[in-house]
Order: sequence, then C-alpha cells, then structure tokens
Amino acid sequence: MNLVDIKIHSPTATILMGRAGDGNSLDERLIEDIGQALDDLHQEKKIGAVVLAGAGKDFCVGMDLNELYQHTTLDPLDALPLWIEHWDRLLGLLEKMLRFPRPIVAAVDGRACGAGFSLALAADMIVVSQSATFSIPATGRGMVAGLVAPLLAFRAGAAIASRMLMAGDTMSSRQAIRIGLAAQRVPEHQVWVAANRLALRSASLPGSPVGVTKRLLNETIGESLLTQLSVGAATAATACSTETAAEGLRAFIEGREPVWP
Repeated sequence: MNLVDIKIHSPTATILMGRAGDGNSLDERLIEDIGQALDDLHQEKKIGAVVLAGAGKDFCVGMDLNELYQHTTLDPLDALPLWIEHWDRLLGLLEKMLRFPRPIVAAVDGRACGAGFSLALAADMIVVSQSATFSIPATGRGMVAGLVAPLLAFRAGAAIASRMLMAGDTMSSRQAIRIGLAAQRVPEHQVWVAANRLALRSASLPGSPVGVTKRLLNETIGESLLTQLSVGAATAATACSTETAAEGLRAFIEGREPVWP
C-alpha cells in the first residue's frame, strides 16, 4: 500500500502524506514513497509546481519514534550502521526536494516537528494554517537535530535556530509569518487552497528560468547547505548511538520523563 497520494491538477500537483493516524510520522516506507512521488512528477512535463501536504490534522510530527526505538535494543556497534542508514534515507529525500527542478510549496497545518519541520524547510515556500506550529524536540529526547539545524539556519537565520534547537522554543504560525519563513497564513480549511494558489503563480512562469533560479538559491547561494546536511546526518546518527538518546527514546515509548545518564 502506497503511503502517499499524488493528485495531478495540471499545471500543479499535490503529494499528500497518508499516515494521518500517526501524525504522518516518517517511517522508512513513507520516506521512500515521497521520494518516489517526486521521481514520478519529475517525468510529468506539464507540472510546473508541487504542493506537499499531510492528511489529517498534522503536517508531519517527525520521525516514527517507534521505528527508531527498535535500534536501541541492539548492541551500539550493531545499531550504528542502522542509524546511519536511517538518517541517510531522510538526507536523500531532503536533497531530492532541494534539487527538484520545480518549486515545492509546503502546506503546513497542525504540527511540523523535527524531521517534519525539515520537510517544510526543504520546500521552496511555506503556507501555514492559523493552528500550525513548528518545533524541534530532538534535544529534549537526547538526540541531535542534524538535518533540521542547517535548513533552519539557512531559511531563518542562526539566532532563531539557536533558540529552537537549544532552548526548545516553539514557533507559531504568526511568528513564521512575522520572520518571513511562511508566505501566507490562512484558516485551516484554506491551507491547501492557498498553497496551490501560490504553486499556480510559480507554474505560470517559464519553467527553465524558475528551475535555474532554484538551483541558484539552493546550490550556489546555499553552496555549503548540502555539505552541512551530510555532516548533520552523520552527527545525528552518531548521537543516536549514545545511552542518552536510548534513554530519551525509551522514556517517550514508556510515557515518562527521561532520567538522563
């Protein structure tokens, strides 16, 4: 069963993440399905822009922590290659979004947490609902948000990234508008409509200069971003192999406060 639904309404298309019951949390299958959807839309000549949205009340609550928890039951040396594979998988998806030749608009309703926040940041533009929030819970769970950090610093600046990453600040939709991270803030039932309207504006422009401009922004002006993401993925994987991360994941699964080593 495919975990994403692709809706084509030329000249735009929508990728809808379909794990609503789990907050669209990113397990191995969903990451692969989003990547495959992008590959499929890459072949659609009439598509000039893509909207990324989540089914249900949340955009994406981050990594599937139940899936991550399984690695903590292994010997750390045996688990490390699995951690590396896990974060490399998400890294590959984010790179694919950044290199995708057409604009991607994230339609964010509800929560965008951790890795879910990174999906929104890897999109070229963000539209938020009035109830949308952005947060990075990794540090509070004993882990390192290695992929969110460079994207957030690139899009919003290091000062905002520092507060969210190291003080646990949550960003509201109003704040996202105020700092320019989001393009528009609308009621919940209008978030996809507004995102698609923005995508249509991009799709109405000639595709070649739009694609070149995206490469200019993400790969020339942001020339170090892809390198930073690779380092971030390796850092996140290494941090996950520690007892601190294992305790954070255990505490989450058991529904208790962590007792840090």
